[in-house]
Amino acid sequence: MANIVIIVGNPQADSYSAALGEAYLRGARSAGHHVQLFALADMKFDPILREGYRRLQPLEADLSAARDAILASNHLVFIFPLWCGDMPALLKGFIERVLQPDLLAIQASGNAANWRVFKGRSARVIMTMGMPGWFYRWYFGAHALKLLKRNILQFVGISPVHSTVYGMIGSVDDSKRRQWLGEIEAFGKAAC
Repeated sequence: MANIVIIVGNPQADSYSAALGEAYLRGARSAGHHVQLFALADMKFDPILREGYRRLQPLEADLSAARDAILASNHLVFIFPLWCGDMPALLKGFIERVLQPDLLAIQASGNAANWRVFKGRSARVIMTMGMPGWFYRWYFGAHALKLLKRNILQFVGISPVHSTVYGMIGSVDDSKRRQWLGEIEAFGKAAC
């Protein structure tokens, strides 16, 4: 069985992102996987990396618990809406904060340590947006997706990274939303 960590990166607690996270959780638990869900809207932490990569910024209890879960996992799920062409700032801050201890250790080694500190893990990125998903990929080049997938996750060794993009989120009907929740629940069962 897989050890899965779900990170819901929407700062709004009552959101469709949260519903997608719960659907993945349901599916994963029904298949016997060990799964933990971290909803950033409910966590208490400073999302600003105040020391950059000069000095360690101690992790708050919620961040420490999330980091420990990530270190123990073999599959990560990131769920968030596209806001202003990118992931919400809270999610970016979360990622910077939980990665800082490892990236500082690599710098302290004179870059001799391997940057792939999270090797052996896979991930799924689930994004929602107001525009059609195909248009986001074709016209905008899926920049936020590429940033998270290639420049962050794969850079630290997480591979493969699969993605799911749901567009027109504000205008689809309830049956379409239920269909998407069913798809995500199936991903949870399969731990993919």
